[in-house]
Amino acid sequence: MGKVTVVGIGPGSLEDMTPRAKRAIEAAQVVAGYHTYIRLIEDLLAGKEVIGTAMMQEVDRCRMAAEKAAGGADTVVVSSGDAGVYGMAGLVLEIVLQYPPEHRPSFGGVIAGVSAVNAAASVLGAPLMHDFAVISLSDLLTPWNRIQKRIEMAAQGDFVTALYNPKSKKRVQNIEEVRRIMLQYRDPATPVGIVTAASRDGEQKVISTLADFTKEEINMFSLVIIGNSQTYVRDGWMITPRGYQNKEGGI
Repeated sequence: MGKVTVVGIGPGSLEDMTPRAKRAIEAAQVVAGYHTYIRLIEDLLAGKEVIGTAMMQEVDRCRMAAEKAAGGADTVVVSSGDAGVYGMAGLVLEIVLQYPPEHRPSFGGVIAGVSAVNAAASVLGAPLMHDFAVISLSDLLTPWNRIQKRIEMAAQGDFVTALYNPKSKKRVQNIEEVRRIMLQYRDPATPVGIVTAASRDGEQKVISTLADFTKEEINMFSLVIIGNSQTYVRDGWMITPRGYQNKEGGI
């Protein structure tokens, strides 16, 4: 019986992949992943069986990986960023645990990666220095009314709010609804950072405001970070204070 391991490959650049993730991929006999992510790690795949599938085929991909492991192959399923943050970790584990114990492949665990939100934050400066919420705007698997409620709660709680999957060709109004909700609770001048293709070729960074950020180019490769009431911009860097300025002696 082989094993199946879920690996977060980081935001895109091999330089940002953890050594542990790289070792796991190099040791695997079979590597499964979304086509785009497979291309990002193609230099590590010589001599391996590769299972590449399109978007929306996540269940099929993870089932094939589990079957390979059940057949004796050491198998890795790759996710961009961290596999436990909107990645394949949960799906793979659920599928593996559906097997009868006597036929179940070994679960090799989840190898953490640098998440997209951390990569984007590093490009912007220090926007996540205090409490923050991470919310996906994709309503393919989660009802939009539930997402709206989460946005509103984050806005009321003054959380810095990071948005995954902010916009696609078909889904263009969700981000406008986020802006509308946030403006009920936050100053229109609140800083908003947009990072597209973080840590990949063509990386772009824009710092705008809550009033105007939806006028910027935003796509499925973008991550949006909306500041809280204390977030500010200085010399092109977005900063959310941790609170050291309030301690005796200040900064």
